[in-house]
Amino acid sequence: MANYTSEQIRNISLIGHGTTGKTIFAESMLYISGAVNRFGKIEEGNTVSDYHKDEIEKQISINSSILNTNWKNSKGELRKINIIDTPGYTDFLGEVKSSLRVTDTSILLIDSFKGREVGTELSFHYTNDYENNIVFVINKLDQENSEFDKCIEQLKESFGSEVAVVQFPVNPGPNFDAVVDVARMKLLRFKTDGKGEFTEEDIPEALKEKANEYHKQFVEVIAAEEDSLMEKFFENYENLPDEDIRYGLHKGMMERKFFPVFCASGKNSIGVRPVLDFIADFCESPLEKPAEKGHRPNSEESIDVPANTNGEPCMFIFKTISEKNIGELSFFRVYSGSVKPGMDLINEANGKTERLSQLYFMNGKDRKEVPEVLCGDIGAVVKLKDSHTNNTLSSKGFPVVLNYTIYPEPNMTLAIFPKKKGEEDKIAAALHTLHEEDPTFIVSYNTETHQTLISGQGEMHLNIIVNRIKSKFGLEVEVLEPKIPYRETIRATVKDAEYKHKKQSGGHGQYGHVHIRLEPNERGAGFEFINEIVGGVIPGKYIPAVEKGIQEVMVEGVLAGYPVVDVKVALHFGSYHDVDSSDMSFKIAGSQAFRKGFRDAKPVLLEPIFDVEVIFPEEFMGAVSGDISSRRGRIAGMDSEGHMQLLKCQIPLSEMGGYSSKLRSLTQGRGTYRRKFSHYEDVPKDVEVKIVAEYEKNRAEGN
Repeated sequence: MANYTSEQIRNISLIGHGTTGKTIFAESMLYISGAVNRFGKIEEGNTVSDYHKDEIEKQISINSSILNTNWKNSKGELRKINIIDTPGYTDFLGEVKSSLRVTDTSILLIDSFKGREVGTELSFHYTNDYENNIVFVINKLDQENSEFDKCIEQLKESFGSEVAVVQFPVNPGPNFDAVVDVARMKLLRFKTDGKGEFTEEDIPEALKEKANEYHKQFVEVIAAEEDSLMEKFFENYENLPDEDIRYGLHKGMMERKFFPVFCASGKNSIGVRPVLDFIADFCESPLEKPAEKGHRPNSEESIDVPANTNGEPCMFIFKTISEKNIGELSFFRVYSGSVKPGMDLINEANGKTERLSQLYFMNGKDRKEVPEVLCGDIGAVVKLKDSHTNNTLSSKGFPVVLNYTIYPEPNMTLAIFPKKKGEEDKIAAALHTLHEEDPTFIVSYNTETHQTLISGQGEMHLNIIVNRIKSKFGLEVEVLEPKIPYRETIRATVKDAEYKHKKQSGGHGQYGHVHIRLEPNERGAGFEFINEIVGGVIPGKYIPAVEKGIQEVMVEGVLAGYPVVDVKVALHFGSYHDVDSSDMSFKIAGSQAFRKGFRDAKPVLLEPIFDVEVIFPEEFMGAVSGDISSRRGRIAGMDSEGHMQLLKCQIPLSEMGGYSSKLRSLTQGRGTYRRKFSHYEDVPKDVEVKIVAEYEKNRAEGN
């Protein structure tokens, strides 16, 4: 049995922009708390959370890693702290979203020099979706040019008056080792041996005025929780009772009305212990969270799943990975009851029964087998047969499907194909496995272009996928920009396009004769066939063959080999032969009449246009807007997203190749974008001429 209760569990995610030091902060938490006896380094490739081969090579977090440790609060009570270290690069936002889905508090790290970045605001925005409590940590205060005051100003600008300084640095820079804690009203001086221990000292006279002002603001945010506390605050804010402060702190965290700010150098373990103390004392337990939302299987009937330690077992799988030696490993959180090995649970998404085998607690790649996982806790299970990310497993007596994690839409697509013939099935299996591990990675097959397409969050994301296909599955692949799914249509009416198919070759001949009218149809209306034959000039039995012949040409295209859309065709005259006419004759006649009429009806190529929203700091406006114009983009308007600029525009899909990496280059890595299909519109004539010429050349060469 577990040596802790559900009330003692704290579920924490480390989030923030890339390079803010989340992985090293996690390493420090584990080292200080005794979960590990060695402090790993990113450059040495031996941190607990960045253990995948590609993470070690690139020295960045790519996957979220599940960690755990123990810590005691100020009363000496044990807390089991689950920590999920998440990637900071926007290409891996899916990992962040799945982690926030199962944690209750997020520690949002800020680089003390760079301050608020695009990832800061994105991360905070995503915490709203899952009502995570927020703790800000201004990290890397040991670096030159740290700007704590600027960081605080930016945080208050972006996130409001709920941002409350708990600590400010005494000596930021290479010798950073002390902070003033305005909650304790003490100076904390840290040892520099990496253990993160500190001593308390009186606040120096020179810092008392600043400390008093921050203390007043800190207490005011807490007192705002209730009228009775606010009255006490106005009476004497300096002597608000400790029990009132503790009550207001805890309540403010739970209601997302109090965002404390701590100071740290994760690399030197300075400031990490107070953060652990705060988590143990004031962050909410799973039992304090509102009931989880779900619905009955095969029904829209909603259902609440309260965190009940004695309830029916219910667990949610938030992440899946495939390990070489053990197979599929599923990470889950228990939302009701508890789960044990040997237990039979039902995946209500597919009706399949799963028997739980070994259960584990995770610290990076290290697994510790456990006999039970309690309500509110996070664990892992091996070898589930029919359950994957976003699936709910519950008992037979409590059928429920918990709400899914909603992942961001992909904004980059590549075509992928094997270097060796005959490996298509192996690559398909590998792509399926990688999708199971990462739902933001999408695989599809375009029947029009006959290409397998892979879609993801950006260039780095898809590069990682391609590298894993080689390193994990031993398969060689190539990727290209996908063929653009152009369309063909007409802009004029041709009143009479005639074709007579007549052939005599001994025995029965072939005879089919048609007159058709071609008209542009409304955009999006598709193909419309009208039978205007009167007087039996073409027998009714041959008319479907004429329509079929036209439709076959529409699929393969006339102008440049792309499908024809939005055309209205009327069959209004023709002739037949009693002996030589047949379905095939009229099918050929219909197809050739359509080709002839199409070329006379001012044919045009259509290209897909995407709505694009680009988010970036204002100082890069000129570079970003200039690049959009160079891509034949049209800027539709400006807005703001937090304190970033949001530029709305439309760009042809054919011009979006390499946009992810270009945007990063233009904005020093601080820009991001999202896109979705909007509509088709005419390709400019100079571009159309090139596309048609390329098509004719390839056809002449037999390609």
